[in-house]
Amino acid sequence: MTAVTKNKRPRKGRPNIRLIIQLAFIALSNGYIAGFLQGKIYQGPLKQLCLPGLNCYSCPGALGSCPIGALQSVIASRDHSMSFYVLGFLMAVGALGGRVVCGFLCPFGLVQDLLYKIPLPRRWKLKRLPGEMALSKLRYLVLLVFVILLPMLAVNIIGQGDPWFCKYICPSGTLMGGVPLVLLGQGFRDAVGLLFDWKLALLIFMLLSSVAYWRPFCRLLCPLGAVYGLMNPVSLYQYQLVESRCVDCGACRNACQLGLDPVKNPNDPRCVRCGECVRACPHHALLPGMALGRQAASSCGGSCDGCMGCGQRENRTNT
Repeated sequence: MTAVTKNKRPRKGRPNIRLIIQLAFIALSNGYIAGFLQGKIYQGPLKQLCLPGLNCYSCPGALGSCPIGALQSVIASRDHSMSFYVLGFLMAVGALGGRVVCGFLCPFGLVQDLLYKIPLPRRWKLKRLPGEMALSKLRYLVLLVFVILLPMLAVNIIGQGDPWFCKYICPSGTLMGGVPLVLLGQGFRDAVGLLFDWKLALLIFMLLSSVAYWRPFCRLLCPLGAVYGLMNPVSLYQYQLVESRCVDCGACRNACQLGLDPVKNPNDPRCVRCGECVRACPHHALLPGMALGRQAASSCGGSCDGCMGCGQRENRTNT
């Protein structure tokens, strides 16, 4: 018990594993260096594969495709077909980890994380917005209207629709695709107009908001997060509350940048699975793990003697 009391917080100097994973994944998934040098989009065979995060197809370095962009392209086609590959990919990824993709593998999520680290007076950092619960539902509206309905129904004379979300909203696409291509390619600079100005203004607004308000795009507008969030309560990877250990000290609530209460709902659809609540808990009452182990964790009596079920005994011994 002494070891548990002394290690209520992670030790200073411990590497930020989540940040390392985020940087590694963005480097690997956008590793087509020639695209940045030549101002061109990679169109090789890997581009047929979807990446789990909001990784724009038009990014010069992108080796894969964004699932939201791929879904829209198929829906907007003249035959109004449905991509079972993309739907299956989204369901499989969501069923495995829910919004863990948002916390660890999304490039635009990383950008917002880094911007929020910019120091500001504490009173300027916003935990929540008034009416945020209702505002968070905008993600589902964007998913339904801009990703599905408008590409399907708002078509031209030959029956071809537009990828509305990518074309008119997506700040990740503007940052990773639009801006680099305009800067690097003369042909793209000649095509810049009011649409690009609008998207650039939206991007700047999101980036500036991210300095004071943690992940505004993820919280309010991202349709990919909406899809994965629906899977949070039923995904294989979940956060588990060991009620016998929890003393309701509020440490997890204070650590959550989204202002959620992990004690009431550790798998809230808005949670991006960043793990800050798990690291903040002084009693190891919140455990990340597979849903198959929830029953054993919920019946835990808090003693690690003779038990290796959740892995906490080894962690406490090492710390």
